[in-house]
Amino acid sequence: MQHTNGSKQLRIGEGAAMNGIISISGIALLLTAAGMLIGLMDRRNFAPAWLIAAAALVVLNDVLLTELYGLLPDMIPGAAWNWQGKGLALLATLGIAALPWFGWQRSGLTLHQAPGSLRACAPIAVLYCLFFAGLAGAFPGDEASAETIAFQLTMPSLEEEPFYRGILLLALGEAFRGRRRWLGVDWHWGALLSCLLFGLAHAFSYADGSVSFDAITMALTAVPSVLAVWMRLRTGSLVLPVLLHSAGNAIPLLL
Repeated sequence: MQHTNGSKQLRIGEGAAMNGIISISGIALLLTAAGMLIGLMDRRNFAPAWLIAAAALVVLNDVLLTELYGLLPDMIPGAAWNWQGKGLALLATLGIAALPWFGWQRSGLTLHQAPGSLRACAPIAVLYCLFFAGLAGAFPGDEASAETIAFQLTMPSLEEEPFYRGILLLALGEAFRGRRRWLGVDWHWGALLSCLLFGLAHAFSYADGSVSFDAITMALTAVPSVLAVWMRLRTGSLVLPVLLHSAGNAIPLLL
């Protein structure tokens, strides 16, 4: 979607705002439909109210990222990147994480790391960085401005990880309570759906009466998302996913 990489646009017109609303509605409906189908396969471990809550979180996150689809005044004039939208979305995520139904620690907002998890995560962290180094070599970019480097080192990781690997992952984990142990963590359908949603947020959009889907972008975002989810589940914390997300964004800018 247009906002996901954080690039700031001119004030959103009525048509562009409607495109954004249709895009996020499509993603929310896809999540709900896929979730309902999965839930019907294992009804005893399915809590549909949490699935609806997860879809609502996705919509709320998009509304704030787009600054209410351009309705809010621009408080950071001249900025090339969406500091304001990312900041609003982050504040909302932190507020939701503080609610009793979520909780800071359950949402991964803790410095505590599960015993032995950092050693187990070391090879995955290296793989994560090598993935982005490979992308940087395959798709070299232009020289980045100081604002671009500052933004990419901070806002995407600080906003997206607490949302996608924090409160959204928690909500989807409550929606799909069946677990299967694999590679040292307890996986659930919600973990996979959160990765797909992260990919769709980058690869899916609606404009001018047609739907656009970039399969390459989907793959390039969903793959590191799976690694980040594994580290989040293995450590019980968002610390490593946040740090590595920042590193992944910075590597292409600095190489």
